[in-house]
Amino acid sequence: MRKNWGKVNTQLGDFFSASAFLGPSFLGVALFFVAPFAVVVYYSLIKGPMDHSFVGMENYVRVWNNVAFRIAVKNTATFTGAAVPLAVVLSLCLALVLESRIPMKSQFRTFFLSPMMVPVASVILIWQVLFHQSGVVNELAKMVGKEGVDWLNSDHCQVVIVLLFLWKNLGYFMVLFMAALNNIPKTLVEVASVEGASSVRIFFSIKLRYLSPTVLFVTILSIINSFKVFREIYLLTGDYPYDGLYMMQHFMNNMFNALDNQRLSAAAVIMAIAMVILIALLFAVEDWFGKDVEG
Repeated sequence: MRKNWGKVNTQLGDFFSASAFLGPSFLGVALFFVAPFAVVVYYSLIKGPMDHSFVGMENYVRVWNNVAFRIAVKNTATFTGAAVPLAVVLSLCLALVLESRIPMKSQFRTFFLSPMMVPVASVILIWQVLFHQSGVVNELAKMVGKEGVDWLNSDHCQVVIVLLFLWKNLGYFMVLFMAALNNIPKTLVEVASVEGASSVRIFFSIKLRYLSPTVLFVTILSIINSFKVFREIYLLTGDYPYDGLYMMQHFMNNMFNALDNQRLSAAAVIMAIAMVILIALLFAVEDWFGKDVEG
Protein backbone atom coordinates (compact mmCIF):
# COMPACT_ATOMS: atom_id res chain seq x y z
CA MET A 1 0.00 0.00 0.00
CA ARG A 2 2.80 2.40 0.94
CA LYS A 3 4.61 1.48 -2.25
CA ASN A 4 1.56 2.35 -4.37
CA TRP A 5 1.08 5.59 -2.44
CA GLY A 6 4.69 6.53 -3.08
CA LYS A 7 4.23 5.83 -6.78
CA VAL A 8 1.16 8.08 -6.86
CA ASN A 9 3.11 10.85 -5.12
CA THR A 10 5.90 10.52 -7.67
CA GLN A 11 3.44 10.75 -10.57
CA LEU A 12 1.77 13.80 -9.02
CA GLY A 13 5.16 15.40 -8.54
CA ASP A 14 6.04 14.77 -12.18
CA PHE A 15 2.68 16.21 -13.26
CA PHE A 16 3.11 19.41 -11.25
CA SER A 17 6.71 19.78 -12.43
CA ALA A 18 5.65 19.40 -16.06
CA SER A 19 2.78 21.86 -15.49
CA ALA A 20 5.17 24.39 -14.00
CA PHE A 21 7.42 24.20 -17.08
CA LEU A 22 4.63 24.07 -19.68
CA GLY A 23 2.27 26.50 -17.95
CA PRO A 24 3.86 29.72 -19.26
CA SER A 25 3.84 28.36 -22.83
CA PHE A 26 0.18 27.32 -22.61
CA LEU A 27 -0.69 30.69 -21.08
CA GLY A 28 1.14 32.53 -23.87
CA VAL A 29 -0.61 30.50 -26.59
CA ALA A 30 -4.00 31.04 -24.95
CA LEU A 31 -3.42 34.76 -24.43
CA PHE A 32 -1.87 35.67 -27.78
CA PHE A 33 -3.39 33.10 -30.18
CA VAL A 34 -6.54 31.38 -28.88
CA ALA A 35 -8.17 34.43 -27.26
CA PRO A 36 -7.59 36.80 -30.25
CA PHE A 37 -8.95 34.19 -32.67
CA ALA A 38 -12.02 33.74 -30.45
CA VAL A 39 -12.54 37.52 -30.59
CA VAL A 40 -12.26 37.40 -34.41
CA VAL A 41 -14.90 34.64 -34.57
CA TYR A 42 -17.14 36.67 -32.26
CA TYR A 43 -16.86 39.81 -34.40
CA SER A 44 -17.68 37.78 -37.51
CA LEU A 45 -21.03 36.80 -35.96
CA ILE A 46 -22.28 40.20 -34.75
CA LYS A 47 -23.80 43.14 -36.59
CA GLY A 48 -21.22 45.81 -35.75
CA PRO A 49 -18.87 47.25 -33.12
CA MET A 50 -21.69 49.35 -31.62
CA ASP A 51 -24.46 46.79 -32.15
CA HIS A 52 -23.45 43.38 -30.80
CA SER A 53 -26.63 41.62 -31.90
CA PHE A 54 -26.08 38.13 -33.29
CA VAL A 55 -26.50 37.91 -37.08
CA GLY A 56 -25.30 34.36 -37.70
CA MET A 57 -23.76 33.81 -41.14
CA GLU A 58 -24.82 37.18 -42.56
CA ASN A 59 -21.29 38.62 -42.54
CA TYR A 60 -19.94 35.50 -44.25
CA VAL A 61 -22.58 35.81 -46.99
CA ARG A 62 -21.69 39.50 -47.46
CA VAL A 63 -18.03 38.61 -47.81
CA TRP A 64 -18.65 35.74 -50.22
CA ASN A 65 -20.82 37.92 -52.45
CA ASN A 66 -18.17 40.64 -52.55
CA VAL A 67 -16.50 40.82 -55.99
CA ALA A 68 -13.16 41.96 -54.53
CA PHE A 69 -13.13 38.98 -52.15
CA ARG A 70 -13.71 36.52 -54.99
CA ILE A 71 -10.91 38.09 -57.03
CA ALA A 72 -8.62 37.88 -54.00
CA VAL A 73 -9.47 34.21 -53.38
CA LYS A 74 -8.89 33.33 -57.03
CA ASN A 75 -5.54 35.15 -57.20
CA THR A 76 -4.33 33.75 -53.88
CA ALA A 77 -5.27 30.20 -54.88
CA THR A 78 -3.62 30.61 -58.29
CA PHE A 79 -0.43 32.00 -56.83
CA THR A 80 -0.21 29.38 -54.07
CA GLY A 81 -1.02 26.58 -56.51
CA ALA A 82 1.82 27.65 -58.80
CA ALA A 83 4.47 28.89 -56.35
CA VAL A 84 4.29 26.16 -53.67
CA PRO A 85 4.79 23.08 -55.92
CA LEU A 86 7.58 24.90 -57.79
CA ALA A 87 9.30 25.82 -54.52
CA VAL A 88 9.13 22.26 -53.18
CA VAL A 89 10.24 20.54 -56.41
CA LEU A 90 13.01 23.00 -57.31
CA SER A 91 14.48 23.11 -53.80
CA LEU A 92 14.51 19.30 -53.68
CA CYS A 93 16.23 19.19 -57.09
CA LEU A 94 18.84 21.68 -55.89
CA ALA A 95 19.47 19.60 -52.76
CA LEU A 96 19.93 16.47 -54.90
CA VAL A 97 22.38 18.33 -57.16
CA LEU A 98 24.39 19.50 -54.15
CA GLU A 99 24.36 15.96 -52.74
CA SER A 100 26.25 14.76 -55.79
CA ARG A 101 29.89 15.54 -56.42
CA ILE A 102 29.95 18.73 -58.43
CA PRO A 103 32.64 21.41 -58.64
CA MET A 104 32.21 24.72 -56.77
CA LYS A 105 29.59 23.22 -54.44
CA SER A 106 30.20 25.85 -51.72
CA GLN A 107 29.80 28.75 -54.16
CA PHE A 108 26.63 27.17 -55.54
CA ARG A 109 25.17 26.86 -52.03
CA THR A 110 26.12 30.44 -51.16
CA PHE A 111 24.48 31.75 -54.32
CA PHE A 112 21.10 30.30 -53.32
CA LEU A 113 21.39 31.23 -49.65
CA SER A 114 22.35 34.86 -50.26
CA PRO A 115 18.74 36.08 -50.92
CA MET A 116 17.92 35.25 -47.29
CA MET A 117 20.26 38.04 -46.19
CA VAL A 118 18.88 40.70 -48.54
CA PRO A 119 16.38 43.17 -46.95
CA VAL A 120 12.89 43.33 -48.45
CA ALA A 121 13.33 46.96 -49.53
CA SER A 122 16.42 46.00 -51.53
CA VAL A 123 14.59 43.08 -53.12
CA ILE A 124 11.77 45.39 -54.21
CA LEU A 125 14.29 47.82 -55.70
CA ILE A 126 15.96 44.99 -57.65
CA TRP A 127 12.61 43.76 -58.98
CA GLN A 128 11.57 47.28 -60.00
CA VAL A 129 14.81 47.69 -61.91
CA LEU A 130 14.29 44.34 -63.61
CA PHE A 131 10.56 44.35 -64.37
CA HIS A 132 9.62 48.00 -64.75
CA GLN A 133 8.13 48.93 -68.11
CA SER A 134 11.50 50.53 -68.92
CA GLY A 135 13.46 47.97 -66.92
CA VAL A 136 16.29 45.61 -67.74
CA VAL A 137 14.09 42.68 -68.87
CA ASN A 138 12.19 44.81 -71.41
CA GLU A 139 15.40 46.41 -72.67
CA LEU A 140 16.88 42.94 -73.26
CA ALA A 141 13.67 41.89 -75.01
CA LYS A 142 13.87 44.90 -77.32
CA MET A 143 17.47 43.99 -78.19
CA VAL A 144 16.28 40.68 -79.62
CA GLY A 145 13.33 42.24 -81.43
CA LYS A 146 10.60 41.50 -78.88
CA GLU A 147 8.07 44.02 -77.62
CA GLY A 148 8.34 45.12 -73.99
CA VAL A 149 5.70 44.14 -71.42
CA ASP A 150 4.31 46.15 -68.52
CA TRP A 151 4.94 43.21 -66.21
CA LEU A 152 3.18 44.46 -63.08
CA ASN A 153 0.09 45.74 -64.93
CA SER A 154 -0.64 42.88 -67.29
CA ASP A 155 -1.66 39.23 -67.23
CA HIS A 156 2.04 38.36 -66.69
CA CYS A 157 2.06 39.99 -63.25
CA GLN A 158 1.96 36.77 -61.23
CA VAL A 159 5.00 35.45 -63.09
CA VAL A 160 7.02 38.30 -61.56
CA ILE A 161 5.79 37.52 -58.04
CA VAL A 162 6.34 33.76 -58.42
CA LEU A 163 9.94 34.42 -59.48
CA LEU A 164 10.37 36.73 -56.49
CA PHE A 165 8.93 34.10 -54.14
CA LEU A 166 11.22 31.38 -55.51
CA TRP A 167 14.30 33.61 -55.39
CA LYS A 168 13.67 34.43 -51.72
CA ASN A 169 12.78 30.92 -50.48
CA LEU A 170 14.62 28.27 -52.52
CA GLY A 171 17.86 28.55 -50.56
CA TYR A 172 16.26 27.91 -47.16
CA PHE A 173 14.15 25.01 -48.41
CA MET A 174 17.21 23.55 -50.13
CA VAL A 175 19.09 23.47 -46.81
CA LEU A 176 16.18 21.63 -45.15
CA PHE A 177 16.19 18.98 -47.88
CA MET A 178 19.98 18.62 -47.69
CA ALA A 179 19.72 17.91 -43.96
CA ALA A 180 16.98 15.33 -44.59
CA LEU A 181 19.00 13.62 -47.33
CA ASN A 182 21.94 13.23 -44.96
CA ASN A 183 19.68 11.34 -42.51
CA ILE A 184 18.66 8.66 -45.01
CA PRO A 185 20.32 5.32 -44.09
CA LYS A 186 23.24 4.87 -46.49
CA THR A 187 23.07 1.08 -46.20
CA LEU A 188 19.64 0.99 -47.86
CA VAL A 189 20.88 3.01 -50.81
CA GLU A 190 24.03 0.87 -51.13
CA VAL A 191 22.04 -2.39 -51.00
CA ALA A 192 19.62 -1.10 -53.65
CA SER A 193 22.55 -0.11 -55.88
CA VAL A 194 24.15 -3.53 -55.48
CA GLU A 195 20.83 -5.18 -56.36
CA GLY A 196 20.81 -3.21 -59.63
CA ALA A 197 18.24 -0.51 -58.84
CA SER A 198 18.52 2.61 -60.97
CA SER A 199 19.00 6.07 -59.48
CA VAL A 200 15.40 6.95 -60.34
CA ARG A 201 14.10 3.80 -58.62
CA ILE A 202 16.24 4.50 -55.54
CA PHE A 203 14.94 8.05 -55.34
CA PHE A 204 11.23 7.18 -55.57
CA SER A 205 11.34 3.93 -53.57
CA ILE A 206 13.75 4.92 -50.78
CA LYS A 207 14.76 8.56 -50.65
CA LEU A 208 11.37 10.13 -51.31
CA ARG A 209 9.72 7.99 -48.63
CA TYR A 210 12.27 9.07 -46.03
CA LEU A 211 11.92 12.66 -47.24
CA SER A 212 8.12 12.71 -46.87
CA PRO A 213 8.11 14.48 -43.44
CA THR A 214 10.47 17.14 -44.81
CA VAL A 215 8.35 17.50 -47.96
CA LEU A 216 5.32 18.06 -45.72
CA PHE A 217 7.15 20.61 -43.59
CA VAL A 218 8.51 22.51 -46.59
CA THR A 219 5.07 22.48 -48.24
CA ILE A 220 3.39 23.93 -45.14
CA LEU A 221 6.15 26.51 -44.78
CA SER A 222 5.78 27.41 -48.46
CA ILE A 223 2.02 27.89 -48.07
CA ILE A 224 2.57 30.15 -45.06
CA ASN A 225 5.21 32.16 -46.93
CA SER A 226 2.98 32.41 -49.99
CA PHE A 227 0.41 34.24 -47.86
CA LYS A 228 3.15 36.60 -46.67
CA VAL A 229 4.01 37.66 -50.23
CA PHE A 230 1.51 40.51 -49.75
CA ARG A 231 4.38 42.51 -48.24
CA GLU A 232 6.37 42.46 -51.46
CA ILE A 233 3.32 43.06 -53.66
CA TYR A 234 2.23 45.98 -51.49
CA LEU A 235 5.65 47.61 -51.73
CA LEU A 236 5.65 47.10 -55.50
CA THR A 237 2.09 48.15 -56.31
CA GLY A 238 0.32 49.69 -53.28
CA ASP A 239 -3.20 49.09 -51.87
CA TYR A 240 -4.97 48.48 -55.19
CA PRO A 241 -2.68 46.65 -57.66
CA TYR A 242 -3.56 45.17 -61.03
CA ASP A 243 -6.42 42.67 -60.62
CA GLY A 244 -4.09 39.70 -61.02
CA LEU A 245 -2.10 40.74 -57.94
CA TYR A 246 -5.03 41.53 -55.63
CA MET A 247 -4.57 38.95 -52.85
CA MET A 248 -6.51 37.96 -49.73
CA GLN A 249 -4.21 40.13 -47.63
CA HIS A 250 -5.07 43.13 -49.81
CA PHE A 251 -8.76 42.55 -49.18
CA MET A 252 -8.30 42.24 -45.41
CA ASN A 253 -5.93 45.20 -45.27
CA ASN A 254 -8.45 47.36 -47.13
CA MET A 255 -11.27 46.18 -44.85
CA PHE A 256 -9.10 47.12 -41.86
CA ASN A 257 -8.47 50.59 -43.30
CA ALA A 258 -12.22 50.98 -43.86
CA LEU A 259 -12.89 49.87 -40.23
CA ASP A 260 -15.17 47.10 -41.53
CA ASN A 261 -14.31 44.69 -38.72
CA GLN A 262 -17.17 42.32 -39.48
CA ARG A 263 -16.16 41.53 -43.07
CA LEU A 264 -12.50 41.51 -42.05
CA SER A 265 -13.21 38.95 -39.32
CA ALA A 266 -15.37 36.80 -41.59
CA ALA A 267 -12.67 36.75 -44.29
CA ALA A 268 -10.02 35.84 -41.70
CA VAL A 269 -12.10 32.93 -40.39
CA ILE A 270 -12.76 31.66 -43.92
CA MET A 271 -9.04 31.78 -44.72
CA ALA A 272 -8.17 30.03 -41.43
CA ILE A 273 -10.66 27.22 -42.12
CA ALA A 274 -9.31 26.78 -45.66
CA MET A 275 -5.73 26.55 -44.38
CA VAL A 276 -6.66 24.04 -41.66
CA ILE A 277 -8.41 21.81 -44.22
CA LEU A 278 -5.48 22.06 -46.65
CA ILE A 279 -2.87 21.28 -43.98
CA ALA A 280 -4.99 18.37 -42.67
CA LEU A 281 -5.08 16.91 -46.19
CA LEU A 282 -1.30 17.29 -46.45
CA PHE A 283 -0.84 15.46 -43.14
CA ALA A 284 -3.12 12.65 -44.34
CA VAL A 285 -1.17 12.28 -47.59
CA GLU A 286 2.18 12.30 -45.75
CA ASP A 287 0.90 9.74 -43.22
CA TRP A 288 -0.21 7.42 -46.03
CA PHE A 289 2.93 7.90 -48.08
CA GLY A 290 5.40 7.52 -45.21
CA LYS A 291 3.69 4.71 -43.28
CA ASP A 292 6.09 2.07 -44.63
CA VAL A 293 9.08 4.02 -43.36
CA GLU A 294 7.57 4.40 -39.88
CA GLY A 295 6.76 0.72 -39.79
